[in-house]
Amino acid sequence: MSEAPVAEAAPGGRREATKAANRAAILAAAGDVFRDIGFGAASVRDIVRRTDLATGTFYNYFPDKESVLRALVDAVAVEARRRVRAARHGATSLQGFVEEGFRAYFAYIVEDPPTFALMRRNAGTIRAMFDEPAFGAGIDELAADLRAGVAAGAIPPHDTDLMAAAMVGAGIEVGVKTVEGDGDVEVAVRFVTSLFLGGLDRMT
Repeated sequence: MSEAPVAEAAPGGRREATKAANRAAILAAAGDVFRDIGFGAASVRDIVRRTDLATGTFYNYFPDKESVLRALVDAVAVEARRRVRAARHGATSLQGFVEEGFRAYFAYIVEDPPTFALMRRNAGTIRAMFDEPAFGAGIDELAADLRAGVAAGAIPPHDTDLMAAAMVGAGIEVGVKTVEGDGDVEVAVRFVTSLFLGGLDRMT
């Protein structure tokens, strides 16, 4: 009885795998370059040199170095939002809602070495990306969670859209200061928790 032939990957599947690998290689190389010499000093050539790809291949995936940084920041923002929202949903009090959400965010950007190094070296550039969709989605998610808390009677009634924007903005700015400084998560958590709990308390 003859053995069945081994199935080979479809050409389309191989192409997609190659594209995914190339994109991942560019992102990994760019992350290293931005951490080592900073976004401002980096060039597309610096990024390509750390891959096995040709310069022309880079432009098949990204139009410029800024678009690569945006992709890296988007990935950080998506993971941060996931952790923060899980922390908020696990809270059993208003203080926990505020405190644990901020702690999850600050801990992520400080305790993950590549993220910490990327943000520390490029804080000003990343701050300027505050209006990116990934950050906007975080504001929308927080506003929805605040509205749910108000509806449940756990959070004082207030303008949830403005509060969400203020909390996310403060989180990003205090996070930047934290990674630029000594990386003390608990100092940052205590500060923003006191700030927003005090503000919410005045709204009762």
